[in-house]
Amino acid sequence: MIKTRFAPSPTGYLHVGGLRTALYSYLYAKKHGGIFALRIEDTDQKRYVEGAVESLQNTLKFFGLNWDEGPIFQSERTEIYMKYAKMLVLAGHAYPCFCTPQRLEEMRHDQEAKKLPPKYDRHCAGLSLEECKVRADKGEPYVIRQKIPLEELHFHDLIRGDLVFHGKDIDDQVLIKSDGFPTYHLANVVDDHEMHVTHVIRGEEWLPSTPKHIWLYEGLGWTPPEFAHLPLLLNADRSKLSKRQGDVAAEDYIKKGYLKAAMINFIAFLGWNPGTEEEIFTMDELVDRFSLDRVQKGGAVFNLEKLDWLNGAYIRKKTPEELGELVLPYLQKETWYEDRLVTRLSEKAKLARVVSVQSRMKTLADAPVLLKPFLLDELDYDPKLFLNDKMKVDKAMAILALENALPALEAHEDFEDEEALKACLVAVIAKLGVKNGQVLWPLRVALANEEFSPGAFEVARILGKENTLKRLQKALDKLKE
Repeated sequence: MIKTRFAPSPTGYLHVGGLRTALYSYLYAKKHGGIFALRIEDTDQKRYVEGAVESLQNTLKFFGLNWDEGPIFQSERTEIYMKYAKMLVLAGHAYPCFCTPQRLEEMRHDQEAKKLPPKYDRHCAGLSLEECKVRADKGEPYVIRQKIPLEELHFHDLIRGDLVFHGKDIDDQVLIKSDGFPTYHLANVVDDHEMHVTHVIRGEEWLPSTPKHIWLYEGLGWTPPEFAHLPLLLNADRSKLSKRQGDVAAEDYIKKGYLKAAMINFIAFLGWNPGTEEEIFTMDELVDRFSLDRVQKGGAVFNLEKLDWLNGAYIRKKTPEELGELVLPYLQKETWYEDRLVTRLSEKAKLARVVSVQSRMKTLADAPVLLKPFLLDELDYDPKLFLNDKMKVDKAMAILALENALPALEAHEDFEDEEALKACLVAVIAKLGVKNGQVLWPLRVALANEEFSPGAFEVARILGKENTLKRLQKALDKLKE
C-alpha cells in the first residue's frame, strides 16, 4: 500500500512551502488509496517553539489535510535511534567522533585557508571500538558520524529522473549529537522505515542529503522508499521565497482572508499542472488528477496577483448567505461595526450590501473597507472627491446635480427596482441637458463616499429611499458650506 508522510519541525509557523509538501503528499496518498501520516520532527530541542505543534496541526486541519496516522513524535523515540546508530557503528557504517568544537573550528579555518570544501577530515574514523568505549566510559563527549562510502551512488528521483552522487563529495554526517538526540538524517530514515513509508515527497533542499539517507538504508539492510524532490518556491524576481519579500506563513494567508479552497487550488499549481487550461479545482478533483510526473523540476513562482485573482473567483462563487457568514468575523473586529445604522439593518439589507461589493473583493479582509460606506450612518465627506475634471464636474455642477436629484428621488417610490431608479435619474440628466457622468459622479460620491464603488443606481437600491435621501442632503449641505 502507498504511504506518504508529512514531517514538519515545530520551530514556528507552517511555511507555504511546507503546506505544498503536505498537500502533494496527501494528494498522492489519496490518489492511490493509500495512507497519509503526520510525524513531528522535534529532536532539535534548541529550536523548539512552544505552541508550534498545535499550530501546525490546526493549519493542516484548516486546509483539509487530515492525516490517517500519527502524529508520531521523534523526541519520544531517542532510544530507538541510538539502537540503530550502534548497529551502524558495529557494522562499520558509522563511528564515534570525540573531536572538540575547538578542533573542528581549527580544521574549518585550515580548510578555508587551503580553499578546500568544508568537510570532516575523519580524524576519529580509525579509532578502535575498544578505545572508543574506554573514552566514552570516562565521560568524554562524543557524537556518532556516518561513514560515507567513497563510491558512486545511482538512484532515481520520481521528479528529477536518474541521478548520480559520489561519496568523496559528501561529508561524514553527524547521526547522534553529544546530547544523545539524533539528527534529521538518522531519525527520518529510521522512522520512514518503521512507519513503512513508501514515498518520500519533500523539498529540493533535501536532494543533496538523499545519498546519505540511501546509504543508511543500505547499511541497516533496508530497502529505501521512492523519493520525489519538489522544486523551490520563488519570489517574483525568482529569488528564493523569503519573509523579506512577503508573507511565507500559511497562517498569514488565513488571517488575510484567503479562502482555504482558493489557497489549496493555488498551492497545488506551484510546480504542478494538469496538462490542460483548467485552473479551478476542488480537493476531490485534485486528488483525481494529481500525478508526480506532471511536477516540474524548475522553481515555481509564488505569484500573489494570481492568488488574488483566484481568491476573488472563489469569493464570487459564494452565495450571499455564505459570503455574509465568512466576512462577519472581519467586520466584528471593526469598532464602527456596531454603529447605529448597522444595528438597525435587517439581515436581508446586510446581505444586499455584501453582494454589492462581492465582485470587488480579492480577500475576505477587503470586506470592512468596501462595506463601511454602506453600513455607517454618518459619512465624513471630502468635498474634493466630488470634483472630476475628466467628467467636467466642478463644485457648481455637483451642487446642481444633487439639487435636482433630491426632489426627483423624493418623489420616486420604488427603490427596489434598479431600472426604475435609472429611468428616474436619466430624466434628471435629460432635464439638465448635461452628460451622464456630470450627474452620476457626484451622486455616487454622495451615496458611497468612495472614488471607486458600484454605480449610483445600485447603491441607491441597496441603501433604500430613506438613507439615499439622507446622504444626498448631507452631501449637498457639505458642498454648500
